Amino acid sequence: MDEHIKAQEQQRVTQVVGQIEQRLVDQQAQLDKAHLETKLVERNYGDNTRVNITEADDRIETNAAVQQQKQLVARAVENESILKQQMGQLKDLAQSPYFGRIDIDEDGDQDTLYIGTASFIDDQQNFLVYDWRAPISGIYYNGTLGTVHYNTPTGQATAELLKKRQFQIQHGDIINVFDTNETVGDQLLQAVLGSNNAEYMQNIVATIQQEQNDIIRDTRHDVLVVQGVAGSGKTSAILQRIAFLLYHSRESLNSEQMLLFSPNKLFSHYISEVLPSLGEKNMRQVTLAEFLDARFSGLQVESLFQRFEQDQHSLPETAQQLRQYKESAAYLAAIDRYLKQAQPTELCWNPIYFEGKVFFSADEIQQIYTSLPHNLLAADKFLTTKNTLIKRLKRRIRELAKADWVLEEVDVLSENDYQTLVGTQRFQSADDEVQYVARALMRKRLEIVYNAIYNDYFIDTYAQYAAFMRANPASNVAATTWATMVTTYEQQLERHQVRLADAAPLLYLRDQLTGSGQNHAMQYLFIDEMQDYSAAQLLYIKHAFPNCKITLLGDRDQDLFQRQQVQWPTLFTGQRLKQITLNKSYRSTKQITEFAAGLLPAGADIQAFTREGPQPQVHQGQTLADCLLVITQQIQRLLDQHDTIAILTKDQVTSDQLYAHLQLNVETTLMTDSDRALPKGVLILPIYLAKGLEFDAVIAYNVSATQFPMADYGLLYTIATRAMHELILISQGPVSPLLQQAAPETFELHA
Repeated sequence: MDEHIKAQEQQRVTQVVGQIEQRLVDQQAQLDKAHLETKLVERNYGDNTRVNITEADDRIETNAAVQQQKQLVARAVENESILKQQMGQLKDLAQSPYFGRIDIDEDGDQDTLYIGTASFIDDQQNFLVYDWRAPISGIYYNGTLGTVHYNTPTGQATAELLKKRQFQIQHGDIINVFDTNETVGDQLLQAVLGSNNAEYMQNIVATIQQEQNDIIRDTRHDVLVVQGVAGSGKTSAILQRIAFLLYHSRESLNSEQMLLFSPNKLFSHYISEVLPSLGEKNMRQVTLAEFLDARFSGLQVESLFQRFEQDQHSLPETAQQLRQYKESAAYLAAIDRYLKQAQPTELCWNPIYFEGKVFFSADEIQQIYTSLPHNLLAADKFLTTKNTLIKRLKRRIRELAKADWVLEEVDVLSENDYQTLVGTQRFQSADDEVQYVARALMRKRLEIVYNAIYNDYFIDTYAQYAAFMRANPASNVAATTWATMVTTYEQQLERHQVRLADAAPLLYLRDQLTGSGQNHAMQYLFIDEMQDYSAAQLLYIKHAFPNCKITLLGDRDQDLFQRQQVQWPTLFTGQRLKQITLNKSYRSTKQITEFAAGLLPAGADIQAFTREGPQPQVHQGQTLADCLLVITQQIQRLLDQHDTIAILTKDQVTSDQLYAHLQLNVETTLMTDSDRALPKGVLILPIYLAKGLEFDAVIAYNVSATQFPMADYGLLYTIATRAMHELILISQGPVSPLLQQAAPETFELHA
């Protein structure tokens, strides 16, 4: 770029940064004032709560004053929080106010716009920087020079794109500036992608590609399915999509109404700084294991990782067939049919006890259910039965309150207990007061019965699931095998354990039977690594969040858990669905990407970004000592150049063993599925914990023929594609046949 143009642009950057810094000074003064106000309000709140509460009138006045002060405190704290957030944005802008410029001609009116991570408006209300999510900023990502179209709140607009300029700005200084006709020029991508990995994923809205932008700005579809190769920017696009949706629907949407299913806890930590760096609060995050654990209170649900580890030792074909049936959409459809046809006598009613005696018998509950119209849905009949039991409980409370022994208990209540039951109530007569206290006393005593009804303890959904299984055996499995499987389920239940394959169907049966388990407040749902979810799990999640628009993203070639291929459109019939495919990989060097693609049956579809690096190395040792020596030597070399080095293994057992061998010679960190932070240095972890993550260098441990047969191409491909800059593969004994089929020119072999 001409030095004169660079100097002109630097002059503008300096001016904008100067205004931002002045705004920071003003904001700091406002923040100091807001902080002082918060402290004064909090002190006043403390004074107002120290009021006499022994008299009823004083108590009422105090409650009103307390509520008012609570609101004032909340408002003051919120105001302070908003100012802090704004200052954080301004500090980021002061370092790098923008990354793009577009010159457009709209109906003869020419304008120059600068695009950054957030808007900045001067005191005269001029936009010095446009937020990257603003409708007109879409031109920067989608448009090439010439006629362009962009969406506005009032419809599609047309303009002429005259110039597109890109910047690298650090600490207020332009490092690089160039004009381009592309979405994002290779120079900018090379610079960003060539840097070392950080503890957190970086905010890289400056490098959004056109196909990623289509994902980010989609507001028309109910279901968005993104199939993207490793390193194609799926996760970045999804986080930027969340930031865009929050910006686009600011008045009707907040981060609490969005939920992201993460592949593991490490991933949740890794992405945790992206949205705050874009000025947004983080959405809720949960792993599948955490979601299931929360819905099975008191039971231990097998995790996907635990099952994977067990499968490495034994997975008989029959067990795999049973699992595939339970994880299919057909299995949930069988539950729907079963509940429609189930007779009241076939439901597993539980009596409700009080002080060791039956309060509501199973027969009484069944009779209530049986008396309801036959054509009602199971959930509607259950809810009506529940309400009827609550009405009968209230009637029993009124009847018991008149009993002599209850009135005698009222007479011997302490003054404090009596006043607690009376509360702020006023009565016309002493008899009314005594009856009120008697009912309140019985309500308190029978609260355990109410809770049992409220929490649906009058039906045994676990036994009901066993009854369903007995009535719906798999057609391709022997009857004795199916019966044994049901017995095994019941035995595990006694040990407070649930197999993963049973979790979603069991919850679905419970919810459909009782009309519970649905969250209607959530508006957007995001599922990362969708290939790790079964059809039954996805359908259950869809059922649990019925009002959500759903975004699914993943890579079928990173299927580590031997899932059936899910036919996405069949799961979401009747909804507006869009499928997007991302074939270009940006994470790894060209050499690593081409090597990884060679491990796949359809690897030719993967396009490598032209960032050069060393070829992957394959080291073959004869003994464990040979392999450990190579690993130690490679670590010493890699640590001189990189911040994060991951030694990836097939499973946790192998990671544990390797750590035991290496820890005396090399400073390493062993990662498990309970870890939430991702430190720098040398990490040892199984590949399934590295899903969604990336590292400067990767050492793939023991890629031997015994450890990685042909069927494990997804595992080895996933390991290879975690590496950004360097990839080393170590094999004890003959290498995997997957490496033997890879093109010899894509790696260096060291025997």
